[in-house]
Amino acid sequence: MSSTPAQKFGLQAVTGEYAGAETVLNFGSAAEELNALRHGCGVFDLGWRGKLVVSGEDRVRWLNGMVTNNTRDLRQDFGNYNFMLNSQGRIQGDLLAFQRGEFFVLETEAGQIAAIREFLERYIIMDEVEIGDISAGLTSIGVAGPRAVEVLASAGLNPGNARTGQVLDGSWNGMGFSLVKDPIETRNWYELWLAPENVEAFWNALVAAGAAPVGAEALEWQRVLLGLPRVGVDTGARVMPQETGQEYALHYTKGCYIGQEIVERIHARGQVHRGLAGLIVEGELPVAGSKVFSGEKEIGEITSSAEIVVDGVQRKVALGYVKREAAAKSASVETSLAESVTVGGSPAKITALPFQF
Repeated sequence: MSSTPAQKFGLQAVTGEYAGAETVLNFGSAAEELNALRHGCGVFDLGWRGKLVVSGEDRVRWLNGMVTNNTRDLRQDFGNYNFMLNSQGRIQGDLLAFQRGEFFVLETEAGQIAAIREFLERYIIMDEVEIGDISAGLTSIGVAGPRAVEVLASAGLNPGNARTGQVLDGSWNGMGFSLVKDPIETRNWYELWLAPENVEAFWNALVAAGAAPVGAEALEWQRVLLGLPRVGVDTGARVMPQETGQEYALHYTKGCYIGQEIVERIHARGQVHRGLAGLIVEGELPVAGSKVFSGEKEIGEITSSAEIVVDGVQRKVALGYVKREAAAKSASVETSLAESVTVGGSPAKITALPFQF
């Protein structure tokens, strides 16, 4: 892009790096921006997400063998959420895959684009498949919150009865765009795919219609509150897909793909030994890598943490992988066990996700 996020979205924007790209971190108050996402409508830059195109005669069969979800049977102009695994069933990346007729659009964080492309191209052997990076020519802005549909309609970008994962193509004031209802339902946002030079016009229209500008800091707070793990932050070299709790990324009857044997073995066993959980912390906010203890016994490890203002109340929360039996016990008894859980010496309480504030 030729202009910076601050030039596009207003000079009051505080900019910085998020997910491998420069974007707006906040517009002055991340707490107010989070409030808009929770109770009103927020509009935000998604230029920190990139896009690949997969084309070629073998694209449908080939892509279905690369990812954990069923992309083979996607209806045209629909998408779903996927992991990419290695042969040991460990998470290598994640992406949204959209079936667009003669090609697929794959969307993921900008910081993952190069690694995902390299991973995928490694498995193009005798297949008629081509992968291209279209991130420079097609960017996104997001709209989310309980008033999102109302604001989109008021701006003339009526989402109608868009279904989860659906892509609707349209034109607004002579400018083409695609409106996408996010395949990850808990995130509950819409994306507008559009040319970078048209971002400012769409942005201003959405703000005029009642959307509050939101930066990446509030989006990160919302992600933690929803319990949505980020690849490379909450998933490392050891993490398997079922441990994240994102069963909607897995399809157990679609056929072979890389890592399938391990995923099926875990599925047949019925559970994993640990899973992603939320922790409400008193005292010092833990950093990634902090160990979770129940008494003297280590039961988990923190991956993300945030000190968040939620509806005017300061909260210290974290995501981490906790042993299943410990999380189950914490959820089934009163405060005695919860008080025995500590993170970095601070008292903590294990809770199910998403956080209920």
